[in-house]
Amino acid sequence: MSEIPAKATESEDPSDGARAGAAGDSAVAGATGGAMGDAMPQPRGDARTEPTNTPWGGAPSGPSDSARPRTAGASTGDPADAGTDIGADMHRAMAKSPGGPAGGAPVEPSGEPMGDAMWQSSPPGSIYDYIKVASFSIGADGLVDQWSLRAEQLFGISPERALGMDPIEAFFEPDQRERGQRKMAEILDGREWTGVVPFRMPAAEDGEPGAEGLAEVYVMPTTTEDGERAAVCIVVDVRTLRSIETDLAASQAIFGQSPFGFLLIDTDLRVRRANKRFASVFGGNVESHRGRTVHDYLPRSEADRVAATLRRVLETGDSITDMHVTGFIPGSDDRRHWSINLYRVHSGTGRPIGIAWLGTDITSRRAAAREAAAARRNLALLNEAGARIGNSLDLETTARELLDVVVPGFCDLATVDLYQGLLAGDETPRALADGSAELRRVAFASAVSDAPFIGGPAPVAVGAVHHYPFNSPCADALRTARPQHVPAEDGGLIQSTLAVPMVAHDTVVGLAQFSRTKGSEPFGDRDRALAVELAARAAVCIDNARLYRREHERALILQRSLLPPGDPEASGLDIACRYLPGNAATEVGGDWFDVIELPGHRTALVVGDVMGRGLRAAVAMGELRTAVRTLALLDLEPAEVLSALDEIARGLGTPGGVQQATRAARQPRDADLSEVYLATCVYAVYDSVTRRCTFANAGHLPPVLVEPGESALMLDVPPGMPLGVGGEPFEEVEVELPEGALLALYTDGLVESRDHPLDEGLQAFVGALTDPSRPLEDVCDHVLNTLDTHHGEDDIALLMARVQGLPADSVGDWTLPREPRSVGRAREYARTQLTAWDLEPLVDTAELLVSELVTNALRYGEGEIRLRLLLDRTLVCEVWDAGLVQPRRRRARDTDEGGRGLQLVGLLSASWGSRRTPRGKTVWFELPLPDGGTPLTDPAEALLSLF
Repeated sequence: MSEIPAKATESEDPSDGARAGAAGDSAVAGATGGAMGDAMPQPRGDARTEPTNTPWGGAPSGPSDSARPRTAGASTGDPADAGTDIGADMHRAMAKSPGGPAGGAPVEPSGEPMGDAMWQSSPPGSIYDYIKVASFSIGADGLVDQWSLRAEQLFGISPERALGMDPIEAFFEPDQRERGQRKMAEILDGREWTGVVPFRMPAAEDGEPGAEGLAEVYVMPTTTEDGERAAVCIVVDVRTLRSIETDLAASQAIFGQSPFGFLLIDTDLRVRRANKRFASVFGGNVESHRGRTVHDYLPRSEADRVAATLRRVLETGDSITDMHVTGFIPGSDDRRHWSINLYRVHSGTGRPIGIAWLGTDITSRRAAAREAAAARRNLALLNEAGARIGNSLDLETTARELLDVVVPGFCDLATVDLYQGLLAGDETPRALADGSAELRRVAFASAVSDAPFIGGPAPVAVGAVHHYPFNSPCADALRTARPQHVPAEDGGLIQSTLAVPMVAHDTVVGLAQFSRTKGSEPFGDRDRALAVELAARAAVCIDNARLYRREHERALILQRSLLPPGDPEASGLDIACRYLPGNAATEVGGDWFDVIELPGHRTALVVGDVMGRGLRAAVAMGELRTAVRTLALLDLEPAEVLSALDEIARGLGTPGGVQQATRAARQPRDADLSEVYLATCVYAVYDSVTRRCTFANAGHLPPVLVEPGESALMLDVPPGMPLGVGGEPFEEVEVELPEGALLALYTDGLVESRDHPLDEGLQAFVGALTDPSRPLEDVCDHVLNTLDTHHGEDDIALLMARVQGLPADSVGDWTLPREPRSVGRAREYARTQLTAWDLEPLVDTAELLVSELVTNALRYGEGEIRLRLLLDRTLVCEVWDAGLVQPRRRRARDTDEGGRGLQLVGLLSASWGSRRTPRGKTVWFELPLPDGGTPLTDPAEALLSLF
């Protein structure tokens, strides 16, 4: 306002002449309310009465109005006069002029003189930085004679263009100019006037129309040096005032009604203003916080950190978002947490004047976040436990898996004790009444030290058997099946320990202990519940492992009891065998092998595999093995044996047995009442006299033959269908085996695994049989060491036989004509041969039995008769004929003269029997060699015993 000194001393004071000043100060308060705080006066109202609809909506004042006294800052009573009365400021400005009312130095409203410093330019932060106020003067001719820089900025017209311009013609619309001229005449006549006037900027030099605006005008009459009437005009941009008023209301609403703590901090990092929310938290009223620093609210270390952040924001202007601050509030020892947002605030000229602080209490949110994080951590731990515990069906491994999960994610140290009886394979042990049954420490894990439970009870080594005293918390946990807290000893490493019983199916199987060291958070209720859940999951897995171990051991015992004991012996064969069960993680399979001695120094070699695992497969294997031995004793051909086995396998899973299975073959099978039992088997019969071997295969892997000086090869034996399928006959293949040849029968576990397909395994097996001349036991070991036999995925059965045929001098073979004297000749042949073999003690018995068999062949048989004596580990005598009728042993009555021949053969021989041949039948008997171990039966006593 110092730009245009007043030229008149006579001034009127209209009733509403201060309106523009009041609105301007309100705008300043609105612009600076959020940054300057209490530095600006507060508004006294927010309602405003609009002027009339005419462009000259102001009220001109008469002389009577100028007689009313005015004081600085007084309101006119108009609601629009919110904030400081700018009209009074203008009045003071006029009073400061050389021609003011005092005619001398400027004075305050109180009448005291003011210093010359007030005539300096407005300092930064003045209200004139926020509102648009301009001034110009009108001469006696009604034209502009002075034009301020503010007017140039507001209207965009340079002084050169503005001077001498008619303001009515320049700014008013044509339809308003007539009234404007009348008002101008009144003003030049000495009357003040104020009002809101719409205007239009003059057209630009390029002809473009000027912008429209709305101004509040305060016109004060003055007198020129020549005594002529003139006027000074003060103009305020109304739209800027409206915007500032809106900003002021929004600023006051945000600052005063904010639910968050709001501070305005000046450049000295002191609180300039605080809102009620902040004061309600830290006590006192709003004014009591003025001048404080962050050190008055926060602990020293935290306050230093926040103060450094405030300086950085003030210097750089970079905002800080969600800075977490920790401290205490008056009257409480509970630690509180706040989230702070900081940003620098500026004056209207852009000068930094302080920092805005917006704080939110996040203590409950932090607590909820910790709870949620703990819940997520516990859930993740349970998920990890579900994925890692129970992958092995081994008790000790399952216990170690539990500790791998909980250490260090849940605790720092942990142990697992299981009942000793549980590990010994007994049924689930019942704890003693005092909870002190023997336990074995099966697992220990520590994240802090190798020494278990420093400062706690005496450490128990892994694998040691121990028990807990009656009064101990661990014994109480075992006794009540409830978790117990174990108190820590003073001066030790342990801070908190939980003893949690491992309960599976309402039965306690062991005890798990979880410990946390000092410095860690003690166990809470949530941790206790989590520990119980982890222990329960591990207990169920351990109980499953116990049940599996029990079934596995029983199946293994059953399977081993059904396999040949020791190294089997066979006539004309050197036998070696191996059986490797699957590991504890896999169930017992149905693999088996057998070596069965047949009459005539023949041997049946059997290898089979029941499909499936577990006790069911072992039982099925036992039934099939028993059936094979029974059928082998009938001396059936290999193909006939497999056909009979196929019928038996089909009847295993059907109620009612084989006959019911035959009937069910014509009907749909009831899945609820029957099970499918399938098996593969290779059955071979080797004759040590001829060194010929007959093979029949039921879906099994082919045998491997290694001849001396040759590479191994797989025999081309038709595979046939597996046992239990039915409907297809089995084929036989006869192969002559050279002396010293090696024959290998095996199951698929030897040549197949997940890492090695069947073709690669067969090639590797054939390649491993490179030196068949080595001892047979060494060959077996070499094969198992060369192939991948330690995968444990399936059982492995390996049966190897080296051919050692009977020597020619151990065989006596004669053909006898069909005539009575052939009986005597047969006795003579037998006596001579036994004498040559140094078997004189057997001569009498052999002659008697040979004569009986030859006599029966003559009486009941057909065709020529063949007599054969075989010497190996026993003496075998065979009588062949072309008849198909098998001899049948019967008990003769006391009055019968005959019918006692076969009874005599049964009494004097170790065993006897008959079998069909392609050209008839063979009746045989066997005598033990006189080695001194087995006493020989006296023929005379045997004959007397028949009567």
